[in-house]
Amino acid sequence: MDKPIISFEPNFARLYRRLPENIKQKFQKQIKFLSKNPKHPSLKIHKIKSHSEPGEFYVDKYYTCLFTKKENKYLLRCVEIHKTIDRI
Repeated sequence: MDKPIISFEPNFARLYRRLPENIKQKFQKQIKFLSKNPKHPSLKIHKIKSHSEPGEFYVDKYYTCLFTKKENKYLLRCVEIHKTIDRI
């Protein structure tokens, strides 16, 4: 299995900068898991019910990261509070 390739949508940096510092730290930890083992249990990766392509992984119990995946490439789209992602 090839190592996952992680990239970011252009507006991701703007969204990331608005996150609280403790969430940024948790996000960085989850990115390490994603880059080494996308099936790591703490990520809880799953598809979003209302969409066919995007998925999400958990940053913590309040924040989630929305992504699209093609083969071993993950395009991270945004990090938001779960309730915000649920409305997308």
